[in-house]
Amino acid sequence: MTVFAPTDAAFDALPAGALAALLADNDALTDALLYHVAAGTYMSGDLSDGQMITMLQGQDVTVSISGSVMINNAVVTTADVVASNGVVHVIDAVLLPPAIVTMTIADIVNASPEHTTLAAALNLSGFGWSFKC
Repeated sequence: MTVFAPTDAAFDALPAGALAALLADNDALTDALLYHVAAGTYMSGDLSDGQMITMLQGQDVTVSISGSVMINNAVVTTADVVASNGVVHVIDAVLLPPAIVTMTIADIVNASPEHTTLAAALNLSGFGWSFKC
């Protein structure tokens, strides 16, 4: 495993109430924690600029290398801390997974009333259309 481990200062830098909200929502907390862990061992020498790494949460992080190594917007402050089951890279920010928004036909119609005919046709089709973005 590879863990991108935020420091206590990184947690302290979260917006007011963000940590409390995560701690109060087990699903969101689990997603956030799994967004810091990747299957496989990625040593710093294995990382490349623009590389995408799929996290155990299911979404990707982006590696940037220009002077410093970054994972999304977090700077790697200590790299390659070898553990018995992988490696840890210390980062200066908490990685929060991008929100997945599910939109239903009703959401689209409410947001854009000029699509009522299309929405009615899709609803009649029985497919239960929804979109994730």
